[in-house]
Amino acid sequence: MSSYDQGLPKNAANFQPLTPLGFLERAAQTFPNRIAIVHGALRRDYATFYARTRRLASALARHGIGRGDTVSVMLANTPAMLECHYGVPMCGAVLNTLNTRLDAAILAFTLDHAESRVLIVDREYAGVMSAALKTCKVKPLLISYDDPEYAGAGDVLASLDYEAFLADGDPEFVWTPPRDEWDAITLNYTSGTTGDPKGVVYHHRGAHLLALANVVTGNLGRAPVYLWTLPMFHCNGWCFTWTLSAVAGTHVCLRQVRAGLIFELIANHGVTHMCGAPIVMSTLLNAPEAEKRPLPHQVAFFTAAAPPPEAVLGAMKVAGFEVTHLYGLTESYGPAVVNEWNSDWDKLDSAAQAAKKSRQGVRYPVLEGLDVIDPETMRSMPADGESLGEVMMRGNVIMKGYFKNEPATLQAFAGGWFHTGDLGVRHPDGYIQLKDRSKDIIISGGENISSIEVEDALYKHPAVVAAAVVARPDDKWGETPCAFIELKPGAEVDAAALTAWCRTHLAAFKVPRSFVFEPLPKTSTGKIQKYVLRARAKTL
Repeated sequence: MSSYDQGLPKNAANFQPLTPLGFLERAAQTFPNRIAIVHGALRRDYATFYARTRRLASALARHGIGRGDTVSVMLANTPAMLECHYGVPMCGAVLNTLNTRLDAAILAFTLDHAESRVLIVDREYAGVMSAALKTCKVKPLLISYDDPEYAGAGDVLASLDYEAFLADGDPEFVWTPPRDEWDAITLNYTSGTTGDPKGVVYHHRGAHLLALANVVTGNLGRAPVYLWTLPMFHCNGWCFTWTLSAVAGTHVCLRQVRAGLIFELIANHGVTHMCGAPIVMSTLLNAPEAEKRPLPHQVAFFTAAAPPPEAVLGAMKVAGFEVTHLYGLTESYGPAVVNEWNSDWDKLDSAAQAAKKSRQGVRYPVLEGLDVIDPETMRSMPADGESLGEVMMRGNVIMKGYFKNEPATLQAFAGGWFHTGDLGVRHPDGYIQLKDRSKDIIISGGENISSIEVEDALYKHPAVVAAAVVARPDDKWGETPCAFIELKPGAEVDAAALTAWCRTHLAAFKVPRSFVFEPLPKTSTGKIQKYVLRARAKTL
């Protein structure tokens, strides 16, 4: 034992488990009257925000919900979703935010796999959740949320109303940090590259660290105004759900990404920061002139997925947005790599700058390791910008593991690194750049689409003998699925028929936007050469 360990034990005075929940408590104590949430006509200060999260925690505890129980929510970017990010873990439970774009079958699987004890549902999603509940085995306590800003169709799913549920809770509920910062705080499901989706478990420590890293990486400063164009169900909104409380910022909620409303909210509320997939940039740039508004100042815009083209970056700058490219996965709490801009690059011409911006970048301050490694030898690849290897990460902002899936967890962490499954290179300056996706994932509008899942649906069609789905570049969505189809001898089917077929088997965003009918290129062993099809898709 080191002499520095003698008589110097951990105790309550010098050691507390890390958790992002304390950020809200501090903000409410320090800035009780500062506006925390804006949603339509609603203005909610930090004191009220904190009290409501304690009410939620109290009400859940009174219904027997506690440590290790799963609370699933099907909510849009609303105040209730923000409250769940605090209230659910305050009672020790684990928050599972459901992807609002998924179909009933996947949602039913998720509810069962997560062993959901409670389900909170926005009225807009009552239909799909009702269908999911008819086939799943679990019988969660159902709570309906009726957002005043939603005027569309949809029935109230449960008799128990969210506001009535909160009313039974104690606004002075005494919550405590987790027993262990390694305790689970949220459960997020991947899109499922092969087979069923995997449940990614986040812990309090990682959420705390990534939330603070967002402050540094995003240069948030004090009291920023953040517009929610990124779905909060995506990696818990890249942890910005907790980040904003750390700097006592304002959440501006937004149910749907509509250009006119985005420009209006930026102008009216002085929005300083926002995140989103390339589709959000496309929506803003292609908005009718009548919908655009002059921005009060430059707005920081953080995007992930495929790097934006040079023309888009230039147009965004002219429009008043400064774009920063990020990279990460569900397993890394969202972005953990940033294209950190070097001021020396300001002297480069636009093409050279675009080449720099196309790289994924360097690790977040709280990611301990980022490298390009040969997965067979586990040796680092040369930093020459050419040697291809697998991008790997390690650190405190890597998931706890896959829920109830030890084999997948062990495989993901083989050799003491998290294997991203993405192939890339490392440049001499240490910046990494992706070159391909080993899992053939298509990222469309910020959503992951498994090519294998789409191919499985196409193979079920009686006229299809072979199908291969690859990403096709798209100015609006970043990428869309492109299906190459080989038909059975004498069979006939057209793109419209296959589109209709896919719509009955897949969520709408996974349906291919283009179909090509031709013999598929194959290796001598009969394997489809997808790299050939990717190149072909780029020319269509």
